Amino acid sequence: MTMYPIVPGHEITGIITKVGKKVENFKVGDRAGIGCLAASCLECDFCKSSQENYCDQLQFTYNGIFWDGSITYGGYSKMIVADYRYVVHVPESLPMDAAAPLLCAGVTVFTPLKNHNLIESPKKNIGVVGLGGLGHVAVKFGKAFGHHVTVISTSPSKEKEARDRLGADDFIVSSNPKQMEMGKRTLDFILDTVSADHSLGPILELLKVNGTLVIVGASSKPLELPSFPLIFGKIMRLSSPQT
Repeated sequence: MTMYPIVPGHEITGIITKVGKKVENFKVGDRAGIGCLAASCLECDFCKSSQENYCDQLQFTYNGIFWDGSITYGGYSKMIVADYRYVVHVPESLPMDAAAPLLCAGVTVFTPLKNHNLIESPKKNIGVVGLGGLGHVAVKFGKAFGHHVTVISTSPSKEKEARDRLGADDFIVSSNPKQMEMGKRTLDFILDTVSADHSLGPILELLKVNGTLVIVGASSKPLELPSFPLIFGKIMRLSSPQT
C-alpha cells in the first residue's frame, strides 16, 4: 500500500553527506550508490545466506518503514537514508549516470547469470529475450563473460543496435517463423526480460535439451506456458527481479 507523501526513485547515485558513528567503510564526500533495498533484519536465514531480498523485514528504498518508524524516500528526494550495508562505492572511473542503472537493471540480470554459474563458465550460447532496459545490460554482461549472445526480439529494427552497439553475435526476430525454426535447440540458457504479454512456447523451443529459461520480466498477465517443451527436456526457472 502506498504511504503518502511518497518520493520514488530506486537507482540512486550521489555523494555521502553524513555517516553513522559505527560506519567504517564510508566517509563524507564518498561517491556512492543504492539500489532497491535500504535495509533488512540481517538476522534471518535469508539475510545470512545473501538472500536479503526475501527477508520478512525487508525495507525498500522508498515507501518502506525504517526501524525507527520513519518512511523511506527514494532518489528523487534531496537526500536519502540507508543502512550502510546496502550502499556501494562508485569508482571515480564510472560516471554517476552510468552507474545508476546497474543498481537495479544490472542486478536483475547479473544475479541469474551468477546463480547459474555463467560468470566464469566455459563459453555458452545465451539468449536474451527483449532489448529494453534489462535486455541491453544482459547482452553486455553476457559478452563480458565470454559467451555467444543471441538477442530474440519482435522488432527487426533493433538488430543493428544489438549487433553494432552492444556486441550481440546473433539476432532472431521472434515473429519470423523461419528464423525461429533455425534457432531451435541452439541455446543453453535464455534470460527473458520482456514484461509484455507473450507465449513462452516458442521461446522454450530455442533451448537445447536440459537448457534453462529464467524469467525476470514482470508481466501483469498470466504467461502462456505449454507443457510439452518442459516434458521433453526443457528447464524453466522463475527469478526474483530483486535478487
